[in-house]
Amino acid sequence: MLLQILSLLIGVVFALSIIAVRLKASKKPTNTKKILLPPLFMSTGALMFIFPMFRVTYVEALEAFLVGAFFSIFLIKTSKFELHDNQVYLKRSKAFIFILLGLLVIRTVMKIFLEKSIDVGQTGGLFFILAYGMILPWRIAMFVMYKRLLKQIPNDEIATPT
Repeated sequence: MLLQILSLLIGVVFALSIIAVRLKASKKPTNTKKILLPPLFMSTGALMFIFPMFRVTYVEALEAFLVGAFFSIFLIKTSKFELHDNQVYLKRSKAFIFILLGLLVIRTVMKIFLEKSIDVGQTGGLFFILAYGMILPWRIAMFVMYKRLLKQIPNDEIATPT
């Protein structure tokens, strides 16, 4: 029970930190690295699957990834870029915060439900895959939007490195 409460609190802290980072990010220009590095850094978390307690079946992993990909649609829809002084900025969206909080609530309910039928390690594995399924399509879509917007700037006027 204590482990479940602790993992829930960690999830809430991570969600709140993502919101804070997102609000801060809209004040500075973005670039390719800022868009593509988070999924790369997160991928190191897959090392958890070295340990048997975190392993899930391929079907469960696929389901978790697809649920995450579905959730990413909401993140993609609220992620927009805009040009200011030939620099690309992430446009702040009020809906983004509510969507993140809504996804947190949905994930928390799913986690509470799943922990009744599978152990904590496997739940952790599934929710890592779900989170990766959210961040990967979202960041790829952001990268495509970013590159599309960069094409609108003449090459000699681009102010940020790609």
